[in-house]
Amino acid sequence: MKATPEQAWRILETAEEVCSAECVAAEVTRVAAEVSAKLKDSHPLVLGVMRGSVMFAGHLLPQLRFPLHFDYLDVTRYGTATVGGEITWKVSPGTAVAGRIVLVVDDILDEGHTLAAVRQKLLDAGATEFYSAVFAQKDLGRPKPIVADFVGITVPNRYVFGFGMDVYGAWRNLPAIYALRDEMMTGE
Repeated sequence: MKATPEQAWRILETAEEVCSAECVAAEVTRVAAEVSAKLKDSHPLVLGVMRGSVMFAGHLLPQLRFPLHFDYLDVTRYGTATVGGEITWKVSPGTAVAGRIVLVVDDILDEGHTLAAVRQKLLDAGATEFYSAVFAQKDLGRPKPIVADFVGITVPNRYVFGFGMDVYGAWRNLPAIYALRDEMMTGE
């Protein structure tokens, strides 16, 4: 389901803010410092996971203090739904990863299946090292198939949106993170 403008406004009006714009900015700066300290001498290939990573990558990359190559990949389990489904690869990285240190930047580590699949695909393609930076990780209370190397914030086990994460196709552009009210979930 894609939200109409009226539905999108209703969703935002009833949502709960879980991380303010100021909090988001501070966490991006902290993650950038951690990534810079770890990868400053590696000249990595940085891959943004479309579409969710656009906001995080756009704020993170200018703060990284080392040379890098940038490309993207497009893989999803969600589309416009609020529950994950099959992994769909729309675009594999256009840049060769063989022999490269790779940093994948994504919006959220939810159940971890998508990022684990990305990691495996890149290592199978010859990446020498794999790192991941996610702006948010969801606290599910159980182990995931992958742990991110760099994490901005931990969010509750609720559907969250803003700062690159959408809700029914809307609100990726918000500078803060919000949690969807349970009554706004449709199960799609």
